[in-house]
Amino acid sequence: MRVDVEAAKADIEQSIELLRRRLDWEPALRKLDELNARVEDPTLWNDPDEAQAVSRERSRLSAQVEAVHGLERDLADALGYAELADEEGDEASLDEARAQLREIKERAARAELEALLSGEADGNDAYVEINSGAGGTESNDWAGMLLRMYTRWAQAHGMSVDVIEETAGEQAGIKSVTLQVKGTNAYGWLKTEAGVHRLVRISPYDSSARRHTSFASVWVYPVIDDNIEIEINPADVRTDTYRASGAGGQHVNKTDSAVRLTHIPTGIAVACQTQRSQHQNRDQAWKMLRARLYELELEKREAAQQALEDQKTDIGWGHQIRSYVLQPYQMVKDLRTEVETSDTQGVLDGDLDAFMGAALAQRVGATRDAAA
Repeated sequence: MRVDVEAAKADIEQSIELLRRRLDWEPALRKLDELNARVEDPTLWNDPDEAQAVSRERSRLSAQVEAVHGLERDLADALGYAELADEEGDEASLDEARAQLREIKERAARAELEALLSGEADGNDAYVEINSGAGGTESNDWAGMLLRMYTRWAQAHGMSVDVIEETAGEQAGIKSVTLQVKGTNAYGWLKTEAGVHRLVRISPYDSSARRHTSFASVWVYPVIDDNIEIEINPADVRTDTYRASGAGGQHVNKTDSAVRLTHIPTGIAVACQTQRSQHQNRDQAWKMLRARLYELELEKREAAQQALEDQKTDIGWGHQIRSYVLQPYQMVKDLRTEVETSDTQGVLDGDLDAFMGAALAQRVGATRDAAA
């Protein structure tokens, strides 16, 4: 068989072996059998919360196991096709086999990254907060662009996005927004995006067509299950109510239904204004506050990760994790991993996997050499 085919075979087999090791293969198969049995037990559904948690764990583990089996099946098929094409001297079919192997190799690399999502909350849904920096309309517009970027990314990965709270800019864009992204491993992927994002472009709001630099911050924390106990002393929480913003006319909210909770010891504040009643907004805000405090505990447990307050830096120079340069040249560069691309429009349309994958591998500290 050709050298290039053998090289691709070796790479894919190595990825499969690493996946098996990271999944702790035999115990993972036993665990999946146990979860399948639990899901088939009718009494499980007497507790909807537990049933949901079990179903989610089963879906996650089943997807990981099937990914390995799928890679093994497709590799065997592609190698068989390549061997037959080689024997018959059919270059067109051999090229097709090479293309299949490249696609399998890309899937294997993606599966390796997915296997790194083993943190306590990586499989959970995520809250994403976006805040514009100093700069008025420019930064508000940039925050709005980030909102679109993450919404596009989520939709491309089969996830849904709900807006929990939004404050519009005076002329354009947004001052701040809180999203809930729902989907498998939403938090595991999106947590790599936390930090300050810098945009350089010719301003569409500047009549002199000068180049402007804008900043916005992204903050990510997991949605946590109700059965996770987070003790909060009500005396430590200040509750503020205010009138939710509306579209004007008959849609303007005439009561103080929006709710903001501030956890005084940590300074963490959350807000919700999207529900119809103050009671519903209060319930959602408490869920968000519990999630923020849970994330704080997760941060403390991860020695390799910066402390929570160190990450919440000023939205400005010296603190950015990624630069998006649209003028005088086209370039998006992640300052943590050195990953870069000239496809700025693709990135702004949600093509973030290369950046997320590199940041995740760096954060977890799991490279191929270290795992081998």
